[in-house]
Formats: sequence, structure tokens, C-alpha cells
Amino acid sequence: MRLAIPDMSLVVMIGTSGAGKTTFAHRHFAATQILSSDAFRGMVADDANDQSATAAAFDALHYIAGQRLAAGRVTVIDATNVQRPARAQLVRLAREHDVLPVAIVLDVPESVCIARNEERPDRQFGAHVVSRQHRELRRSLKNLDREGFRRVHHLRTPAEISGAAFEVEPLLNDLRAHTGPFDVIGDVHGCRAELEELLAELGWKVTFDSAGRAIDACHPDGRTAVFVGDLVDRGPDTPGVLRLVMGMTNSGAALCVSGNHEQKLARALRGQKVQLKHGIAESLEQLAAEGDEFTHTARLFLDGLVSHYVLDHGRLVVAHAGLPAQFHGRASGRVRAFALYGQTTGETDDYGLPVRYPWATDYRGAATVLYGHTPISEPEWINRTMCLDTGCVFGGRLTALRYPERDLVSVPAHQQWHASPRPLAPAPKTAAERDRYSLQLDDVLGKRAIETRHHGRVTIPAENASAALEVMSRFTIDPRWLMYLPPTMAPCATSTRDDYLEHPAEAFAEYRKAGVDDVVCQEKHMGSRAVILVCRDDHTAERRFGIRGAGAVFTRTGRSFFQDDREDALLSRIRAGFDDAGIWNDIASDWLLLDTEVLPWNAKADGLIRDQYGAVGAAGAAVLPAAVDLVAKAESRGLDVADLRARSMRRAGNLDAYRAMYRTFCWPTSGLSDIKLAPFQLLAAEGAAFAGRPHPWHTATAAKLSDADPSLFLTTRGMAVDLSDPDSEHRATSWWTTLTESGFEGMVVKPAANRTRPNTRIQPAIKVRGREYLRLVYGPDYTLADNLERLRQRSLGRKRSLALREYALGLEAIDRLVEGEPLWRVHECVFGVLALETEPVDPRL
Repeated sequence: MRLAIPDMSLVVMIGTSGAGKTTFAHRHFAATQILSSDAFRGMVADDANDQSATAAAFDALHYIAGQRLAAGRVTVIDATNVQRPARAQLVRLAREHDVLPVAIVLDVPESVCIARNEERPDRQFGAHVVSRQHRELRRSLKNLDREGFRRVHHLRTPAEISGAAFEVEPLLNDLRAHTGPFDVIGDVHGCRAELEELLAELGWKVTFDSAGRAIDACHPDGRTAVFVGDLVDRGPDTPGVLRLVMGMTNSGAALCVSGNHEQKLARALRGQKVQLKHGIAESLEQLAAEGDEFTHTARLFLDGLVSHYVLDHGRLVVAHAGLPAQFHGRASGRVRAFALYGQTTGETDDYGLPVRYPWATDYRGAATVLYGHTPISEPEWINRTMCLDTGCVFGGRLTALRYPERDLVSVPAHQQWHASPRPLAPAPKTAAERDRYSLQLDDVLGKRAIETRHHGRVTIPAENASAALEVMSRFTIDPRWLMYLPPTMAPCATSTRDDYLEHPAEAFAEYRKAGVDDVVCQEKHMGSRAVILVCRDDHTAERRFGIRGAGAVFTRTGRSFFQDDREDALLSRIRAGFDDAGIWNDIASDWLLLDTEVLPWNAKADGLIRDQYGAVGAAGAAVLPAAVDLVAKAESRGLDVADLRARSMRRAGNLDAYRAMYRTFCWPTSGLSDIKLAPFQLLAAEGAAFAGRPHPWHTATAAKLSDADPSLFLTTRGMAVDLSDPDSEHRATSWWTTLTESGFEGMVVKPAANRTRPNTRIQPAIKVRGREYLRLVYGPDYTLADNLERLRQRSLGRKRSLALREYALGLEAIDRLVEGEPLWRVHECVFGVLALETEPVDPRL
């Protein structure tokens, strides 16, 4: 005998002591699914039979059961459960988590239970206990369904008990295996002609019967239509809409969820008392003209509609009035009520209609939710949700969304078929603003796992998030500007060549081993990394980012780059440069996000240079020349200090090289005219992410800017390298040697195609710093043999892992930005980069 257990259900074993519940449960369910009252008594009291521990044991059991149900896992309660109050707590627990409670009754004869207990030394509590439990069981049997159990499996005989077999069946709303593609269609409300036109616009082929009535439709590309409910009422042809949609669902071409109008019409057709308003009277009249057989078929169809569907591996949810994330895939009266009616605030608007709670503005789920119910003039994405009811029956439009393409398609109403109780209006502005531009602590606090398209799941530890929150809340710019933070960059593998810690050969070898033969080498500017978000005009910033201004210039930790009025002046120059270079028109956007280097180094790092590098240089300059003189005097007196004198002179020379190096990258900056900008990558514009474009495209765009305003924009020098050609590699190495020996920092090696293959360990960029520049990183004397040997033991693993994870988060932030996702979704990735920056990784790498 095969018995069905709904997925995610709470299974309650019911039977007297000795009925064999524990043995039965372990035969049919995994040990991890079973929560036993005896086991929990043992946990809290070290004695499974200590009845004084029952209250504490059940508190713990109910808590664990709640955690499992919240995670959507079948949970089995192994206890006697013969008393109604005990069962009522479990039914209430199931309802709290919107799952179905199921009862399995083992109705074993009292004498058998007594005999079994007498054979067990731990069950010597007397036959009277079993007798009392058996009486309570007999009183319970006829009321289990009324107590709220959605299914009751009553096993009466040893044969039924031994022959039972269970299978977990998916809920009716669980169509996760159906991946589409889908055409999700908004509220039709009896507008049959408009529905046929919309299907034609979507590429569907409609089938007509001999009387010319639409009875089915199919799509040549195998798409599935999904109706969000409210097919009926108010419009001119409710039977025609039902006939077409029923035909499409019967043929497997369509799915349909119930709307509140379907539920009310079904009740009326069953003869229940309903108020004949909001178009239901017209629907009943239209159906009566179709005859009893069609009306009966329509009633069965309406009765069979589910509250919502979960599709495409959980990525898409369709419900008539929308559905918060905690209700997805669940089954309860509360879930159905929300899916059909939504939730109201208890207030009424100026038209006497209930004000609906803006659930979409608080939505933080991973699934896209498509719904209808509340007519609006224009669909708008709000937190991965969209209302598709554009009021066709009120003279608006009938709208569909192609999924996963996210394309909107609509047709106009032929006329106003029903007077709207209030004018069609856009989605409430306050709700949209709250959604798109507001953030919540819950969006970033605690341990988080961020799904990225390029590197899979990136985990943010809770302690990193707390540290990042401190920085974000106290020091960074307004997060509405903060759409991207650049990743850290990994150095090349440590070189074993004499006098070198880093050398291009290791970077080239790494890419060649990974199968990347075409790379570019770019000059690494010694300045300060800056991300620039620039808008073509102030209206663009307010419209697109919800903030006034021309844009922002910020550091790689999200702080404002300038603390004076130079930011506005620089943004104005950049705007003008884009105009002169024709870039605004080239990218067809009125805003642009770009990754740059701002020079000179001291434009931002003046304090760092003075307090750290300058202090070391000054101290060394005060000590080392004097030390050389003292050693020279000692040598002149005949002391054997030649080695010490040579070492001191080398250290003095190293210090001179150290001081010369940091002075190379500094010059006076009294105003904007002293600032240089080296853009090396365009990141994003409206509707376009540029990370997939090859580096030559970025270089060519930067060259246009340099031509337009050479006093501001610097060209980044570079060269293409074919790693399958030793001569090409040799030329690149010689270029790096010349560059670094001339006082420049080094170069960056990148795959020429730019964006590396998803979910690979290929570094997006590898920096190769020059021998002299590394004095600033590791100290003036790092080139001494003993120091260099010690530094060659540096570990790069954590730094390389960090670079890949931050790179993936940056790409994900850009993708979400250009796809129009709300600020919290973009900010989740940006915050993740900042959080990862708090990991204990050697900052010198």
C-alpha cells in the first residue's frame, strides 16, 4: 500500500506506547527526518524515560522541528500524540511555517501494546497507562481532519502496517523542473479579443473550432504561457477567455494560477452566496448562455487552479497578487489568501478602496515574482518583482512578459469595457523609490553567500561584514553612487632570478599554462585607484540613481577621493571630454562608470607619503651616512670592518634609491590643473557592461579621451603579446625592464580577451612590479641577499583567492546594475568586496 506524503510536510505519528511507531518511522524515513520525544528527553535529562523532562524535551523538539520546516524539509514527530493538546501544538507549528500537517495513525490492539511494553525493561509503567492512551486514541480518530490534518493515514492491521510504503510527492505548485521559456500574461478580465491579439504578437498560433471560437494555441518555439489569474469578470467575453485558456492548459501549452475573481466565480457556480458585483453578475449571465455542460467544465477548471507556481528551478514565481519569499512553494490557507488577495494596510484611499501593503518594496528573495491584481498604467521592476496588470478591461493594455528574456509585450484595449473605480496610475512613486534606492541592515549583516555568475558562490563571513559596516557607515560616500569597487590584484608568482622578487616570466608562464596565449601588457601607473561615475547632466543622476549631482569620484574602499571642490571641477572636465570625444553617442548612454588611476600619487596619499615613506627616508638619511663615516674611521684605524663598511654603503645606496623612487611619483598639486587621469577600463553604461569587451577596445576609447583633453587624460602605454611566440615574450620582457629601470612602477598582464572564462581560476590580471619600486613595498634593503631569500617564502594563495572573489563580486555588481536591479542587489556585491578587504592578507602583496 503506497501512501503519499506531501513535500515539506510535518508528519505526526499517532499511537499508544508499544504500537511500534519508532520502528515504523525508522523503516520508512531517514534518521535525520525523525524527531523523537524519547531522544529529546535523553538530550535534556540523560534519561529517555524521565517524564519530568517532558516539557523541556518538547520545547527543544518543537524548536528543531521549526528550523527544519523553515528550511522546507519533511519532518517526522515520533511521540504518542494521542492527546489533542499535543497534536494542536504540532498543527499550529505546521501552520506557522505554511506546510501541511499529516497524521499517520498506528491503530494497534491494546493487548499487543501491553505485551510489547512488558518485554521492555525501560517501559515498566503499567498496563493502565497504555489503556488510558488507547482510550484517548479512540476518541481522537474521528476528529483528526477537523483538527487541521490535511491527510490521515490510518493503519489498522499488522498487514497494513507492514505493507505500507511512503513516497514524498511534490506539491501542486512545485513545477521547478519546468524551465520554460515562458510568456507570463497579466489580468485578462474577459477581454478575449485582446488576448488573441497579444498571443499573436507573442508569436503564438491560435486554433479555432468550426464556429470560429478560439479553443487552443501553441508556440512554434515551444514556449509556455502562464496566466496570473483574473481571467474572468468585467469584460465582454468571459466564456471565450475560459474556452481558450482551458484549451491551452489541457494541451500543456499554458499554466494558470487562481485569481480572486476565479475563486469568487467558482463559489457562485457551486451555489454559494456571493455578492454579485465587480463583474461577477455579467460573467454568470455570459456563462448561462453557454449551457450547463460548458459551465460545469468551467467550474471544475476554476476549482482546480492553484494559488501560485514555482518554476525554473525556483527562479520564477507566479502568483495573482504576488508572494513574499517565505511563502514560495508553501501550502497553507495563509499562503493562498496572500496569493489571491494580497495584504492591505487597513486604510482606504481617496476612492474608498483598500490601500494594499507594498510587499514588493520589502522583497529580498532570489526568485523573480510576476503578478497582477492591482492595475497600473506601466509595469515597473521593483525588487525582482513586476505587476503585469495594466488594466486592459479598464481601457488600458493587456501585457505579457517574456521570461527569461524580460521583454515586455502589450496590446491596447479595444475600448473601456468596465469603468475603473480609480484612474490607472503608475506604481506608487514612494514605493519605487524606497525599493530602488533604500538599503536595510539585513541586506548585509551576518554570514552571507552571494551567488555570482563568474565564480559561483562567494561567502562573506559575519565578522568581515561587521568590519565593513563600520567603514561603510562612517567613511564611504552615499551608497547610491557606490555601484562598484575594484578588486585587489594578485602579484605574479615569486621569481627565483638573482636580485628579482617579481619578473614577467612567471606571469607569462601562468597564463600560458592556463591556455591563454594572447595577453596584453599595460604600464602600471603609480597613482591612486579611483572609480568614477559620471552623468551627462544632473537630471540623469536623479532619474537613474535617485540622487542629485554630476557623479562621484571615489577610492577603492568607497571613500570620496577629494575633500574639496576639485571633484565637481574634475567631473565637469570629464563630461566635456566625453562630449569632445563623442563617447556619449558611441555608448548610447547618459552615464558611464569607469576605472582609472589618478596621478600624482600624492594627490590622495600625501599624508601617507609624508608620515610613512618620508619618515623612513628622513630617519635613514640621518643615520646611514653617519654610520658609513664611523665604519670608515674604524677601518682607517686598522679594524677589520670591510664587510660592515660594504654593507653600510649598500644600505646607504638602497636608501637613496628608495627616496628617489617615491619622489618620482609626486609633484605639487595646488589645483585641478595638476591632476592627471589615466582611464584603463570602461565598466558600464545604461544597459551595457563592458567587461566582456577586449582590452584593445578599452584602450582605443581611452585614447579618444586623451586626444580630446590631453592636459587631463593620460594614455596608458602597453603592448600585445603572443605567448606562443618566444620573440614576442622577449620583447615584452625587455619593455618591462626598460620601464622599471626608468623609474616606473611596473606593468599589469591581462588576457587580451579581458573577461576570463566563468568559474575558472584564471587571474583577470597579474601585476609585475619593478625591482626598484618594490623598495617602497618591502623596505629599502629588501634586495639584500638574506632579506630577498626570506621574502621568496611569501605565500600568495590567500591573495590570489581574494583577487578572484573580489573580481567576481565586481562583475556581478556591474551585471546587476546594467540589468536595472535595485540598489540593495548591487550594493550586496559592493559591500561584499569591502568586507573581503578586511581579510588578514599581507597588504604588501
